[in-house]
Amino acid sequence: MAEMIEHIFKLCVGGVLSIGDNSGISNTAITVAESVNIGRNVFIGAGCKIYDTDFHPIEAEFRFGDTADITRTKTKRIIIEDGAFIGGHSIILKGTHIGENSVIGAGSVVAGNIPANEIWAGNPARFIKKIKDVMY
Repeated sequence: MAEMIEHIFKLCVGGVLSIGDNSGISNTAITVAESVNIGRNVFIGAGCKIYDTDFHPIEAEFRFGDTADITRTKTKRIIIEDGAFIGGHSIILKGTHIGENSVIGAGSVVAGNIPANEIWAGNPARFIKKIKDVMY
């Protein structure tokens, strides 16, 4: 019996999703309003969510009613570099840049810059330790 893996990739008008060779993604939802770039040899665990958008404006007056204005929604590209590993059930938020070979612990919420060859985990994700460079 073949294994069934569900992915939900939602590309908004103008959104660009790039996934490099040999990357593995399990049961993950990705919403792309601007740009999500996933490098080569990246592993993304089950139940992850990757969003490069806030989905709605932050200001209440622009979220609903006569003054609703979806164009005020903030977006910022996401970059996940080669060899990164994102543990299951993690959430990667807009503007995140995960460096080469870095590891994100399961269940983490990530926003911002994660340098190469480091382990980060938690909510919000925090530095845990450096890891050795990996050659492949």
